[in-house]
Amino acid sequence: MSRRPSPASRTASARRDSSATSANATTAGAESVMADAGARPASGAASGHGIPDATVARLPIYLRALYALADRGVATVSSEELAAAAGVNSAKLRKDLSHLGSYGTRGVGYDVDYLVYQVSRELGLTQDWPVLIVGAGNLGRALANYGGFASRGFRIAALLDCDPAVVGTVIARHTVRSAAEIEDVVERFAVSIGVIATPAKAAQNVCDRLVAAGVTSILNFAPVVLSVPSGVDVRKVDLSIELQILAFHAQRRGAVARQGTRERTEGRAGRLLESVPGGERGVDVAAERNAHPRLDSPGRAVAAAFRPEPGQDYADQDFRTGVQAVGT
Repeated sequence: MSRRPSPASRTASARRDSSATSANATTAGAESVMADAGARPASGAASGHGIPDATVARLPIYLRALYALADRGVATVSSEELAAAAGVNSAKLRKDLSHLGSYGTRGVGYDVDYLVYQVSRELGLTQDWPVLIVGAGNLGRALANYGGFASRGFRIAALLDCDPAVVGTVIARHTVRSAAEIEDVVERFAVSIGVIATPAKAAQNVCDRLVAAGVTSILNFAPVVLSVPSGVDVRKVDLSIELQILAFHAQRRGAVARQGTRERTEGRAGRLLESVPGGERGVDVAAERNAHPRLDSPGRAVAAAFRPEPGQDYADQDFRTGVQAVGT
């Protein structure tokens, strides 16, 4: 496919926003999910069909990698390099991008600026998306202050809260409005995407009001599953679940590491045990262990070898031979 020059406005957009690459995980994840919420069926796909959902879910990841390349002044990128930056294999990336009608140039690769435009267009990011954040707590404040949204096509239209102590305060140049104004704000600012950053008990009511006001794309940070009618898209971001999944994998890695350490330690103790000079005491430790299968660990074998005779205390034992050999 011949490479078409990218529109100047798209190129300029691709080269700005260097701050977005250093955003924290929460806001970066929200940006990716909101990009997915703004996605539209592919207008440039050669088959004329919509882009598969799995591909749509990966497009924001490709876009993030492309922005990073553009910020470094990279003009072209191979499928292998872009796939590595996005964490996928190159065959999957080429197939995904083929749905956009982009096949790159053999021996050259993909034009970074133009591919940014293509992916942005398919995700619906070449237009302005007014976003309403309901909940001005710590998370809502962080989202409102995140500068990466604006350069990606998301404009924070308003910030709402139900706490009288918060209403009227200014956060990220927005005066916090009362949650009672949801319907008015949605209509006034033509809100396309609603973000729920409230406690779980208030989330469903907020969701119902957003849907009734005409919002059909919702990003939910509340730890609850929302019930919505057909035709409404809800993306859930549950940080506690993500942390629990990470804890699971950390625990598994720790268990494997401990098992490996134990095996190495027992192996070392077993080798040292064979050198214990038990013959001086008339005890062949290795033979004793083989004769008694229940002595299945070096510690038990040593204890059996140096078990005191009746009437004799451990204090009378001379540990300078066996125990030092095992302990050093």
